[in-house]
Amino acid sequence: MNPQEEQAERRRVTHVTDLLHHKIKQSQAEVEKARAESERVQKNYGINTSVNYLEADDRIETKADLQQQRNLVNRTVENEAIVKKQLATYQQLAHSPYFGRIDVQDPGESSSEPLYIGTASFMDDQGEFLIHDWRAPISSVYYNGTLGTVHYQTPNGERTTTLTHKRQFKIKDGQILHMFDTNETVGDEMLQETLGGKSSEQLQNIVATIQREQNDIIRDVRSDLLVVQGVAGSGKTSALLQRIAFLLYHSRDDLNANQILLFSPNLLFSNYIKDVLPSLGERNMRQVTLQTFFAQRLEGLQVQTRFERYEHDRRFSPVAAFKASQPFMDAISSYLKQLTPDQLQVAPLYFQGEIFFEPSEIRAIYGHQNPRLPLADKFLRTKNTLIKRLKARIKDELGEEWVLDALDELSEEQYQAYLGDTDPSEFADFEAEQTYVAQKLVKDRLRVVYDAIYNDQFWDATAQYLDFLQQVDLPPEVTATDWTQTVQTFQNNLEYHRLQLVDAAPLLFLRDQFTGENHNHRIKYLFVDEVQDYSVAELMYLKLTFTRAKFNLIGDSEQALFKDVETADALLKRLQAALPVRHPRLINLNRSYRSTYPITTLASCILPAGDHIEAFNRAGDLPTYTEAPDEQHLLATAQHIITRELHQHETVAIITKTQAEAEHVYQALRHQFDCLLVTDKARTLNKAVVIVPVYLAKGLEFDSVIAWDVSNHNFPNSHDLGILYTMMTRAMHHLALLSIGTITNLIPDSAFAQSLLTKKSTS
Repeated sequence: MNPQEEQAERRRVTHVTDLLHHKIKQSQAEVEKARAESERVQKNYGINTSVNYLEADDRIETKADLQQQRNLVNRTVENEAIVKKQLATYQQLAHSPYFGRIDVQDPGESSSEPLYIGTASFMDDQGEFLIHDWRAPISSVYYNGTLGTVHYQTPNGERTTTLTHKRQFKIKDGQILHMFDTNETVGDEMLQETLGGKSSEQLQNIVATIQREQNDIIRDVRSDLLVVQGVAGSGKTSALLQRIAFLLYHSRDDLNANQILLFSPNLLFSNYIKDVLPSLGERNMRQVTLQTFFAQRLEGLQVQTRFERYEHDRRFSPVAAFKASQPFMDAISSYLKQLTPDQLQVAPLYFQGEIFFEPSEIRAIYGHQNPRLPLADKFLRTKNTLIKRLKARIKDELGEEWVLDALDELSEEQYQAYLGDTDPSEFADFEAEQTYVAQKLVKDRLRVVYDAIYNDQFWDATAQYLDFLQQVDLPPEVTATDWTQTVQTFQNNLEYHRLQLVDAAPLLFLRDQFTGENHNHRIKYLFVDEVQDYSVAELMYLKLTFTRAKFNLIGDSEQALFKDVETADALLKRLQAALPVRHPRLINLNRSYRSTYPITTLASCILPAGDHIEAFNRAGDLPTYTEAPDEQHLLATAQHIITRELHQHETVAIITKTQAEAEHVYQALRHQFDCLLVTDKARTLNKAVVIVPVYLAKGLEFDSVIAWDVSNHNFPNSHDLGILYTMMTRAMHHLALLSIGTITNLIPDSAFAQSLLTKKSTS
């Protein structure tokens, strides 16, 4: 780049920044004006709607005035929100207006046109684009195109242009820090600088450094099952969030943030990603953890959390593996289709301490339904028949003694309340008036029965699930003795209102498939992060619940905590079988960006098929390991490493295998350092030194990581590979492996691995 071009670019940044500051001043004035208007309208709201309620005409007029005033308030609030959002966009752009430039020449044009790419669009007063939003169709050329003929998708179909030039910028506070020309998607220079920085408490957006394979994920609008299998540090979670921002931009006329749901692994992770979408000018999507989701749907039962299962029953036994499988869920569907009225697990409905509807009557109603009807229709018709019979019983109850007693006990105020606005002259005599009041009273008292029917209390889903468990066909790997024990455990847990996690999805699947209830048709896109820790049974239940949603499943089978690692193709095959869709797609992200080359290389070499992982060529310290004779020596080593690393980095994390280990290490170190012990209730990482069990470190990254006690004793076999790999790949710049005794054999004793571990130390 010659000096003249460089000066021209600097002048352009100054010009655009000046225009943005001018827009900021205008917008600030508009915000103040909108705020004043909102305050004025809301202040006048009460005054304008205070009228006489005694006359009928006044009531009608008041209702109209109220609606008019509400609409006016809503409009002013909405206008204020719009100008505030525009102001926030201008302020963000003024800090860093754009990060890329592409020169494109369309067919038939004699010269190319420069286009600048930023986090949002910005036009001058003549309507000319000074900055193009990174999500605009033409902007995909910046991420996917190399110089020459390129193609990009628009709402009107594929377009072709010629990319003649590509330039990248690093701009801060309106000043160009770096700029260079490149033929790559995003040049290594920019990646090196971005990745070489320090970790932060919140995940940042990556729009300036999106890679081609990440861009494929972000801009996919066709797949209804998108499976992203990404190695640790490949940017899959970042791509997930940029994808949400893109979808909100691409489908802004018929998609909003409330129609997107993300299942995140824990509350800590939810907080970690909360700033990404707002930094791109979008509202955050809805987030929930699987634990919260199950707790809401199984009210009254204490469901085992994923963390509790990890701590007490991490590995799937043959019984648990069967319950988590597609054949088990398919068996539930078959069981329900063949369910006879005699098998229906019903409960009597009571009124005034006596049975109002007998189980035999409920079974008979269900048995009279057309057997060809779908399950949900049969159940609904059973409910409706019960409600009709309830209404018929109202007249029968009028002569009952309890009704006469209840009438006598009514106060004058209660009696008039039952009469309501009814004019007494409308009744032929006092007896007719009393009959009217009695009918209202009976309806009111019988509402408890109506509510019980409406809330499905005549059917016992847990008893029905137990009946299924007692007759399901077992696979060869599950013994009858083990199955009898698990059925007994299920019954015992129910007595204490507890439920194992492995039973939650099947129980809900049985309940909601049978009743046809609890389906959510509003969610259009469902995202699941760390999908490798979900069972097929859980995903099948989510598919039953969110029937109209496109599924986006993001994870890394090599970071599996609850099962052995599996290939991406095997994962997709299982998911396709369990979640039948028309347009499935698997995208592999094999390049790791988080860690330095030595850390990524060491981590990948512990995996059986780790040669597919591509380490980004970022230099850094070699990983170190320490074999100590006892815990006291290991703690001394940890203290030394923490002290040294805090001089160079912002964060140091000690990652343990279990919560008990984390608590123990925290107690030993908390007097020497200002530490944070991370639990499953944690929401922030607000200390420089954090001590965290591995299952809460998923998706997070730290400048320096100490992997605690990676010994043969603590990591004895291949079942622990996913855990060890996850611990190692949280490190960005420095990794220390500490072991009480001999280091685990999961780290291969090869010349290649040993060459990386040249900084061996002993205590």
